[in-house]
Amino acid sequence: MVKVLFVCLGNICRSPMAEAIFKEKLKGDGLENQIEVDSAGTGDWHEGNPPHEGTQGILKEKNISSEGLRARQVKEEDLEMYDYIIGMDAENVGNLTRMKGLKKSGEIARLLDFVEDGKEDDVPDPYFTGNFDYVYELVDEGCERLLAHIREKEGL
Repeated sequence: MVKVLFVCLGNICRSPMAEAIFKEKLKGDGLENQIEVDSAGTGDWHEGNPPHEGTQGILKEKNISSEGLRARQVKEEDLEMYDYIIGMDAENVGNLTRMKGLKKSGEIARLLDFVEDGKEDDVPDPYFTGNFDYVYELVDEGCERLLAHIREKEGL
């Protein structure tokens, strides 16, 4: 089983959006039993809360379920348990890399690193910008490219 963890700051906007979109893509490709997906935040402010209403709204508009998603904070054991640890921006990746220290961990990368010639390097935080539509576009494309990367690398 390949394990993917999406990470943003508070785990209520970008990373749960990525988790929901990625799960939908896995279902569409019949890979939901081969790839496990979760999301977490580097901070603990929203622990236990559902996704932001903006995230829930755009997912509902796209017919993607956000049911059961609850914010949680990244734990050190996540870094060893997940094969792909995907941060939404450089700050998240920096925090994850510092947490990792010298321990073995999965591949840590930014989501948009998988999008060649993309519009952005980082997924902007819609908690501050309010632009959930634009973030959805970026996350959807990033998830599509990440899934292609994993399929190729893992032979799925």
